[in-house]
Amino acid sequence: MRGHCKRLTNEPASLWQDHYLAVEFRQEMEKRSRFCAEWQGKFLHGKDLLEFANWHEFFGLHRITGEDWCFREWLPQAVSVALIGEFSAWQWDQRYELQPAAEGCWCGYFPPDAFRHGQQYQLKVHWPGGEGWRLPSCATRTVRARNAVGGLVFNAQVWEPEAYHWQHDYSGTDAPLLIYEAHIGMAQAEERVGTFREFKDKILPRIAETGYTCLQLMAIAQHPYYASFGYQVANFYAPCDLFGTPEELKELIDAAHGLGLRVVMDLVHSHAVRNELEGLANLCGDRTQFFHPGPRGEHPAWGSCCFQYGKPEVARFLLSNCRYWLEEYRLDGFRFDGVTSMLYLDHGLGRVFSSYQDYFGPNCDWEAWNYLAMANELVRQCRKHACTIAEEVSGMPGLGAQAQEGGCGFTYRLAMGIADYWFILLDRPEQDWPIRKLWFELNNRRQDERTVSYVECHDQAMVGGQTFLFRCLGERVYNAMHRGCDDPAVLRGLALHKMARLATLACAGHGYMTFMGNEFGHPEWIDFPREGNNWSYQHARRRWDLADDQGLAYHCLWRFEQQMLKLCRRQPDFFSCRPQLLKCHDQDQVLVFERASLLFAFNFHPRNSYPDYACPCPPGSFRLSLDSDAEQFAGLARLEPEQTCFTRTVPVAGALETQIRLYLPSQTALVLRKID
Repeated sequence: MRGHCKRLTNEPASLWQDHYLAVEFRQEMEKRSRFCAEWQGKFLHGKDLLEFANWHEFFGLHRITGEDWCFREWLPQAVSVALIGEFSAWQWDQRYELQPAAEGCWCGYFPPDAFRHGQQYQLKVHWPGGEGWRLPSCATRTVRARNAVGGLVFNAQVWEPEAYHWQHDYSGTDAPLLIYEAHIGMAQAEERVGTFREFKDKILPRIAETGYTCLQLMAIAQHPYYASFGYQVANFYAPCDLFGTPEELKELIDAAHGLGLRVVMDLVHSHAVRNELEGLANLCGDRTQFFHPGPRGEHPAWGSCCFQYGKPEVARFLLSNCRYWLEEYRLDGFRFDGVTSMLYLDHGLGRVFSSYQDYFGPNCDWEAWNYLAMANELVRQCRKHACTIAEEVSGMPGLGAQAQEGGCGFTYRLAMGIADYWFILLDRPEQDWPIRKLWFELNNRRQDERTVSYVECHDQAMVGGQTFLFRCLGERVYNAMHRGCDDPAVLRGLALHKMARLATLACAGHGYMTFMGNEFGHPEWIDFPREGNNWSYQHARRRWDLADDQGLAYHCLWRFEQQMLKLCRRQPDFFSCRPQLLKCHDQDQVLVFERASLLFAFNFHPRNSYPDYACPCPPGSFRLSLDSDAEQFAGLARLEPEQTCFTRTVPVAGALETQIRLYLPSQTALVLRKID
């Protein structure tokens, strides 16, 4: 590139700037939009979207005028229903029976002293040909308990504490989106389940100190099986009792807001656990009450139930769930899990998605698309600054475009292919890495959508997988991580860990993410206690002591993460500019690009250093701001800190080109800031 780098906005373009979509598939997309408009009309019947999403206000146990109690549940197949619990000595009592009402609802009114805070209860439901103990569909508090014979059961709990008084609020969106993905239960160093309060006291300060701006919480909704990582939800309105009370979750979110952190929650609306006693799978003798009938109602890979999104009651239940978490817990948005599974009737299993034809046709679930579009609109209406993030791997066009353009309305989508590509590269010698292909993968995104990039999230390190650092170092993560180690294999692994993260952040479209502990190269995989590992918590925790020990390279990796995030945050226009390629050389293994007055230079070659490497550059003076090879980052310190480099104009191929010459040590990344 000659002369000045062209500065481009990073704001999403129109969906219809994709000529192929506009010409070949516009009719199909417009047909889908008409379908959504028609179905939304059927759902709302003239109601406002927020008014429609009131399942949690209408159903469940509530105090009403005069301090009486009211309980309602949607049980269209039931013939008799009662609340049974500690208040009735766990016996059927006529005083706690419900009566049938309109549209399959059952309702009961009770005096002020009928229930007390903390009492546990269930529903006893009779239907034609059967009966069962069930939990309310929108129970906001459920707990594990032991029955009379010592077995584990889940009960709903009357929950009427003193109102929580919020101290902080987060309503700003000016900070870069730097996401810290975390799991409350495995956030502690001890081999046990962590709590909301422990996370608030011990982990939140770490996140803020490192420089992240957004906390993404996993496994918040109640799930019976801890080892499911929270992705087999039973009670969609209840926080997991393993971590603490609803008020303790509010304290955590409140404290995060006080530290300037947004808080988003993993929202699992792609499926539900099959458990009948705890979940929705057979609430009153009809498995199709919330889920599709037949094979379509069962996820073949996850062993779970698939929602029937085209049913008004199901849409109302799920939309109300979004509204409840936003309003009750003041969340700043959601990461929608399993969006690919929702969008395709075959759940995208075994599909490559190599053609636009794969995104349209009879395999697409328009009912699910309609639900997601409604959910995105509801989130914006509920909390105008809240964001939605799609975990979607197929690349479905329009997912992040606005509804008026035929899009689904997500604020961001995860750039999931980048992490996969980094792990693919680790199987090849660095001198053979295709740098041009790497540049393509780092920047391969639709211009009509905002994306979040990452090197690894929880997916890469789940049981059967390995963390990025372990893939680089193998068993050396256990015995060769002391500072000053001169083992070439260790130096290589540390260098790649730093370079991969910096390159991913530097090229990220609109945000960056990491999973808890990976910022310092957590050495081990994730494995929750289960029968296969003798119920061990050894790999369901985080080794913070490794990051805190200044004598270990783990501490150096954390320091590098902190400094690269600081570099991004100090550049207010960082994500509003696109990376501009200056030089990409496969044989030299060199990649140089400019973004927002920052010059990024990478030499991935494992052996070759370049003492006077020339590349095109915008004119000016540049000061070294970040050096992955610095001693404080467990590097070899081959560069003078904070040195200044100057550009010059030289003749190239009969024209003049502005160049900069840099010393690029092997396996090193540099960032230089323009100072004039």
